[in-house]
Amino acid sequence: VSTLPFSLPKTRMGEEGLLNRVFTRRALMTTIANLSLADFPWVLTLSAQNEVETGYLDEAKLSNMVAASFVARVAQPNLGYLITFAPDAAYDSPNLKWFVERATKFIYVDRIVIAAHARGQGIARTLYEELFIAAAEAGFSEVTCEVNSDPPNPVSDKFHAALGFLPVGSATLPNGKTVTYMSRPLRE
Repeated sequence: VSTLPFSLPKTRMGEEGLLNRVFTRRALMTTIANLSLADFPWVLTLSAQNEVETGYLDEAKLSNMVAASFVARVAQPNLGYLITFAPDAAYDSPNLKWFVERATKFIYVDRIVIAAHARGQGIARTLYEELFIAAAEAGFSEVTCEVNSDPPNPVSDKFHAALGFLPVGSATLPNGKTVTYMSRPLRE
């Protein structure tokens, strides 16, 4: 995958937003854009289809997440989405709190969900690559996430390892899920 042909703004991405970008991967034409209210119906449907991996999401929670996010992006048409947070975000998550207790200059990936028919097309990688650039330009030193250990998510484990994420801890959440916390340093 080549580097992006533009520089991303140094502000929180929800304010002015990232540029819309069109790319073609293995016959899929995709536009990457900011997650907007018009995307909510399909994002909620996609989230419900992946609830075991990502947890429950309703319209009110999605609205609050987008408002508090560092980056909230979609791959159009209706192919996937990414929602991330800075450490000071007004977002109540045990996973974000875990990282806040251990680090200061990070961006936390709360959700990245790609439609089943669009997986393996480079969409998640492209969303992450944009995030890595935006986070580095905003002065953050790492991108963090969690991946389910129980129930296991081996596809996500493999994907994140290929992007350079390393395990940095684990926890059992109040809902009974066990997660592995991961971090990827950003190179300057």
